[in-house]
Amino acid sequence: MDDKRFAVLIDADNISAKYLPAILDEMTKYGISTYRRSYGDWTSPHATKWKLVLLENSITPIQQFANTTGKNATDSTLIIDAMDILYTRSVDGFCIVSSDGDFTRLASRLREDGMIVIGMGEEKTPRSFRSACSIFTTLENLIDTEEPEPEKKSTRSKKKVSQNIERSSIESAIAEIIAENENSGRITGLGEIGSRLVNKYPDFDVRNYGYSFLSKFLEESSSFEIRKKDSTITVFLKDSQMDRDKIVAFISQTVKEQQDIGVNELSNQVHEKFDNFNQKDFGYSQFSKFIQGLSGITVYVGTDKRKHAKWTDD
Repeated sequence: MDDKRFAVLIDADNISAKYLPAILDEMTKYGISTYRRSYGDWTSPHATKWKLVLLENSITPIQQFANTTGKNATDSTLIIDAMDILYTRSVDGFCIVSSDGDFTRLASRLREDGMIVIGMGEEKTPRSFRSACSIFTTLENLIDTEEPEPEKKSTRSKKKVSQNIERSSIESAIAEIIAENENSGRITGLGEIGSRLVNKYPDFDVRNYGYSFLSKFLEESSSFEIRKKDSTITVFLKDSQMDRDKIVAFISQTVKEQQDIGVNELSNQVHEKFDNFNQKDFGYSQFSKFIQGLSGITVYVGTDKRKHAKWTDD
């Protein structure tokens, strides 16, 4: 992607100027920023900090007066420019920098036309915009945020809600990738995991979880094993035979005691007993398929049209 051309369009009304150098540095990973535009009302006091960094980083300021109170005219100007650039066919992708969910449809439209869309915004960015991008990066990850910020007085306490995907969901997705490859007789490389995670979760970034490298993220997980050979890194599921034996023993005992039990009810009991249980980790797409092959258990459809597990003496 080193030779790809990008249009970097920044919503200055919505983003702090302190992120600009880091934004441009991050974009060097994807290609060349041929368009560099920042949109805002440069007559407002808010724009003071922006003026110096615009000059230092060769950003073209696009003036947009606030024509109507409460209406964001900057958004409309940025969207119009993005579509104009799209029709020139002079770029391979766009970088939309904003924490505003109003750009969700723009990102979707650009992707529909085959464009790569790099989204960047603060942690508060709505998931709708994150998911509409090809890749989304949280701006707080790009700069050192360890320095304490001055406290702001507020009459109302606001709870900060993280938009990050839960780690358990990420690990479950990785386990599915590895299990899928193992069923096809293929090994799983670290690069494939990174690519497929971004395809599924455009805003996935190991920096959201305090890591610099995906390999370190995986090494500190209890579910995966990293193997390195020369410059190749492969990932495997850790031996889960002991866990499987415990799960099978619990299922067999439960069905044997009740003689007949609904599959959904049995599944609920297994998940309550084993928090991290996922039948996909063992190569099965459905729980009923997982228990169907267990000794002493038969799965059938009852008169209630639901699946049941029944204990049968072999």
